[in-house]
Amino acid sequence: MRALVPDAGPAYSGPAGESGEVLSIRGGRPLRGDVEVKGAKNLVTKAMVAALLGETPSVLRDVPDISDVQIVRSLLEVHGVRVQDGENGEIHLDPSGAATAHFEEIDAYAGASRIPILFCGPLLHLLGEALIPDLGGCRIGDRPINFHMDALRAFGAVVDKSYEGIRITAPDGLHGAEIELPYPSVGATEQVLLTAVKAKGVTELRNAAIEPEIMDLIAVLQKMGAIISYEPNRVILIEGVDSLRGYDHRAIFDRNEAASWACAALATDGEIFVRGAKQQEMLTFLNVFRKAGGWFDVQEDGIRFRRDGALKPVMVETDVHPGFMTDWQQPLIVALTQAEGTSVVHETVYENRLGFTAALVQMGADIVVHPQGIDSPDRRVPRRSLEQAAVIKGPTPLHGADVVVPDLRGGYSYVIAALAAEGESVVRNIGIIRRGYEKFLAKLDAVGADFDVIG
Repeated sequence: MRALVPDAGPAYSGPAGESGEVLSIRGGRPLRGDVEVKGAKNLVTKAMVAALLGETPSVLRDVPDISDVQIVRSLLEVHGVRVQDGENGEIHLDPSGAATAHFEEIDAYAGASRIPILFCGPLLHLLGEALIPDLGGCRIGDRPINFHMDALRAFGAVVDKSYEGIRITAPDGLHGAEIELPYPSVGATEQVLLTAVKAKGVTELRNAAIEPEIMDLIAVLQKMGAIISYEPNRVILIEGVDSLRGYDHRAIFDRNEAASWACAALATDGEIFVRGAKQQEMLTFLNVFRKAGGWFDVQEDGIRFRRDGALKPVMVETDVHPGFMTDWQQPLIVALTQAEGTSVVHETVYENRLGFTAALVQMGADIVVHPQGIDSPDRRVPRRSLEQAAVIKGPTPLHGADVVVPDLRGGYSYVIAALAAEGESVVRNIGIIRRGYEKFLAKLDAVGADFDVIG
């Protein structure tokens, strides 16, 4: 058994999330063992921002030790929020000393994350202005901030652009608004929620995102004293209140990480128990997992995943919740290279998210990306102009290669492909994976991966 290589930790690694870390991976063996998932990255980071709205300290539990959390923590601290660690992934956030930060201070962290845009509403309520520099994050497609800016203007904010970034003020305060999103954007929905809760009057948000992490953020805000109701047909009503208090909340589990380990078991013909995973939030994924030849056992404290015979081809369309998440398709595609037949994955959320497949082709996969998507009578998700499609023919044996991690989910997929492949692979820029996977190297070791850190 290879000696455990300790994780270097989630330290911030530069504006683009670049890292000198390199893994040498020897594949061809099934992954078997247990891993634990903590709070969802997509909830925890937003709940940390929500703490700015409270007049008393907040406590957030099950916080994963990942670099995105560290970035948000640093952004809160430059704004004067006191952040302290408790035990077992607990953090305490005290906003009583909040103050305006300089562009330079914000910009030092903002290049590695898109979270700063969500500081706008809370900072406008707290300080009367918000400064937003250039935004970073994974390069998986166009993530326009116009949804956010249009929403803030609807609340009465004034948006001024300069060479430094964007300065947002609210000289007459913020008021309730009627907002309809052109697409159920998760980020824009979060922006509206974090702004509307203390805006004067009622806000009606139509075509809202309703992901489980959004519902958990609503639960956080309700604990703080907000009045929010979810209506039929993606409508959310928010009645503004004058003040909010701190919260004590345990974050929803990370369903993206849980699905990633499930796909790792599928791709390597292994068996992985994901402690902390829950069925309800993963219903859509579990259906596709079963159709593709996977087996799972839902238990009280997690879900066990493995193959159930030969892998089968599937047709998948990514979509907003309750559809199949775009974050799930990348690790699934690795497993589908070993399915007996032709699979099709329609990516309808981000236009560049299939770019990672080039490295899989380098490793021996038979994948053709159709840049304009593919029309089909079996389609259920409405076509979008930005969509792409990947046609995966299998099974094809994978072999080792030298690859560079492009983004968070794609990077995880490269590691799993290397573990499923025969021979040795070199996977570079591993630091990006720490944005969303806590104790990644230790977890790889726990499921029997054969690897070394070489840089």
